[in-house]
Amino acid sequence: MSYLHELYTHQEWADAEHWRALQAHAPALADRAIRERLHHIHLVQSAFLWVVGPRTAQFVITKPEDYANMTDLKVFARTCHSELAAMLGGMEEARLAETIEVPWFQPPVKISVGHALMQAAMHSHYHRGQNATRLRELGGVPPGTDFIEWLRKGEPAARWE
Repeated sequence: MSYLHELYTHQEWADAEHWRALQAHAPALADRAIRERLHHIHLVQSAFLWVVGPRTAQFVITKPEDYANMTDLKVFARTCHSELAAMLGGMEEARLAETIEVPWFQPPVKISVGHALMQAAMHSHYHRGQNATRLRELGGVPPGTDFIEWLRKGEPAARWE
């Protein structure tokens, strides 16, 4: 659990660093590829929160256009991170070994909760890298958000503003 907690604390910090860098370079938030990838990152985070959770409600798949502006999408991102942190904070170690079905594959994939959470963190990292490359192409400066960078800086909390 401590390892996953570190990964998810890093993930929130890295997402917040990217959001701040993108907001500092106006062409970035106007870029369709970045907007779509930001939506995808946070939608998948939300999907994995749902898939390892109690699934008491149907998962709602949104589209980038469902968010009137980037501020609304950022609120969605922050909400996902808050809910993920709360879930991890209350999760028992034994839960990580339990098997779940990931229904968006056909046939559904059966994996452990721990593997599902690892996948979600790795998936976000992958797409942050794509957005960092796109930000540089647009003339912006991507932040250094590698895990080791976060450790070097003393494991700072996410700064969304």
